[in-house]
Amino acid sequence: MDVEEGQPHPLGATYTGTGVNFAVFSAHATRVEVCIYDEGGENEVGRVTLPEYTDEVWHGHVPGLLPGARYGLRVHGPYEPENGHRFNPNKLLLDPYAKAHMGELVWGPELFGYTVGHEDGDLSFDERDSAHLVPKCVVVDSRFAWEQPEGPRVPWDRTIVYETHVRGHTMRHPAVPEHLRGTFAGFANDEVLRHIRDLGVTSIELLPVQRFVSQSFLEEKGLKNYWGYDTLGFFALKPRYLHEPSIDEFKRMVDRIHAHGLELILDVVYNHTPEGNELGPTISFKGIDNASYYRLMPGGDDGPGARYYINDTGTGNTLNLSHPRVLQMVTDSLRYWVTEMHVDGFRFDLATILARETYGFDEGGGFLDSCRQDPVLSSVKLIAEPWDCGPGGYQVGGFPPGWAEWNDHFRDTVRAFWKGDEGMAPALAGCMTASADRFNRRGRRPWASVNFITAHDGFTLADLTSYNDKHNDANGEDNRDGHSDNRSWNCGAEGPTDDAEVNTLRARQRRNLLATLLLSQGTPMLLGGDEFGRTQQGNNNAYCQDNEISWFDWEGIDDAGRSLIAFVQRLTQLRRDLPVLRRNRFLTGAFDEELQLRDVTWLACDGSEMEQPHWDDPRTRCFGMLLEGHARPTAIARRGPDQSVLLVFNGWEDAIDFVLPPASDGAQWRLEIDTAQEPPQPGECFEAGSSYTVTARSMLVLVAA
Repeated sequence: MDVEEGQPHPLGATYTGTGVNFAVFSAHATRVEVCIYDEGGENEVGRVTLPEYTDEVWHGHVPGLLPGARYGLRVHGPYEPENGHRFNPNKLLLDPYAKAHMGELVWGPELFGYTVGHEDGDLSFDERDSAHLVPKCVVVDSRFAWEQPEGPRVPWDRTIVYETHVRGHTMRHPAVPEHLRGTFAGFANDEVLRHIRDLGVTSIELLPVQRFVSQSFLEEKGLKNYWGYDTLGFFALKPRYLHEPSIDEFKRMVDRIHAHGLELILDVVYNHTPEGNELGPTISFKGIDNASYYRLMPGGDDGPGARYYINDTGTGNTLNLSHPRVLQMVTDSLRYWVTEMHVDGFRFDLATILARETYGFDEGGGFLDSCRQDPVLSSVKLIAEPWDCGPGGYQVGGFPPGWAEWNDHFRDTVRAFWKGDEGMAPALAGCMTASADRFNRRGRRPWASVNFITAHDGFTLADLTSYNDKHNDANGEDNRDGHSDNRSWNCGAEGPTDDAEVNTLRARQRRNLLATLLLSQGTPMLLGGDEFGRTQQGNNNAYCQDNEISWFDWEGIDDAGRSLIAFVQRLTQLRRDLPVLRRNRFLTGAFDEELQLRDVTWLACDGSEMEQPHWDDPRTRCFGMLLEGHARPTAIARRGPDQSVLLVFNGWEDAIDFVLPPASDGAQWRLEIDTAQEPPQPGECFEAGSSYTVTARSMLVLVAA
């Protein structure tokens, strides 16, 4: 095939109108070849050597090549594992910048750069061709006619996140045609999106949809990588989620999501790849430039040497974002998903790793600085999972301005309080005010705390109130996997039961947890399916369960499920209607001399203000939180005050009489929610100073009428 000089940018395969320009970064390669395959991706029909090398980028232009062409890379260079180099041109490699893949990875010994089972281990060299086992890259035509060229751009203080899975959400949905279930086309179904919109949430967060693989040990057990946290292509989609082999299907889904007034946030994994450690396969980065793409052990007296990988992720390897070209790849990928695919934000798996330099975590590190100054990335939602298993890996509250963070302190505290643990009142008060002790710095706002009770990793809400222990036997690991510290409570029976008293208590506990989540300061995140009581049968680590354990059972929603959906809708409506529940400044509780009031007042059961002995008493499980609607800085005050709101929490096992405090301007208190009522019966009004009997393990919401 003919090949011309081409350009060193942009990286990847780019259709120019007259052919395709290929550009591949490798600082240590000696030659890069592009192999062209037939439409089925099985037979090589041409091969070119990229003729130019500019700024460590190999590049060339192939005239006459069109979008849809299938290709792979073969990269030549030294095979010196002890020096960090693992080049093996016998292995067909995926282009890190490929916008689409065709086919699935097939596990076999030919994938490995060394000879599996050889006495020299990874120091041996394997000459077998891997092309028949490797997916092929596809040149794409990015043109698309958007119906919704702009997303809704929901302000952070109004954001409610809904975490779900494109496959699990649609595999059993009766409105989705069977042939579209599990795909982006299925998720774009208007009835699917209407349900999410009508819940009152604003932003869909999808578990990983970038190209990932299923690990060989799962396939050997007949299981699959369901969650998707093993990304192999940072620009490509998982082919399994496509009904048609075109990225336009994803774009049409985004268009429909935006048409319903919803945002789309992608869960992304830029901290590691499926190539594992020194004994892992050679599929892409390892064979293109291992020493640049991965963090390797130091040599000499400081460590075992570059043959081995730094494993801050627990997966065998760690991407080296300290390298400028790797940092460029990640930020190029993020910009691609925003500018070309129109997504509205990202949730970063193990984000602490992305902010770690060679000396440790740095909130002023290269990746975080790159995002902050970038005009594209700084304008979308950026959410960090602020922990990993590396040194200094727990960083909740440690990210810089512009970032929101998952707050597991909120999760653990709220679970423990409603479970009935002693001494949780002070911690719950902190969580209800957006964990200001962690986040109130450098001008950050309460929305920086992403509050959640449940997420994909762990129990669902229904299981949190139905199981004391995890039940992960289906994972094939003898129930050793998954967290054991769940702070769950089965309410008196393990698993499903016909005991009416237990089921009534479970339903009330679910309402308590949801009300605490959706009425706290900060950004709430709801796990998909919790709105109707989805169960995973006690499995708290369903990462490999691509089946009925994880799929949403829409037709199984009963009266209790429908009632819970209505309850969630009531909570989200209250959050929309009452600005005091989503303040854009941290509450302090300090007395404002100008306004002659506090923005938040903590109340004992007799109506008096909480004092230090109340907080110090580990048996304090009932208290009130008075949010003052008048407490707003004059400079940003709107016409008239906001309504004041009183939240009352009773985590005690007995009913307690709570004396209602005075409301602003002598108003009465109107009951909006009593979680002990099923369904809630709002509307009754009460005078200040009157007593309201708060049922055991329940929560009240009253608004100054």
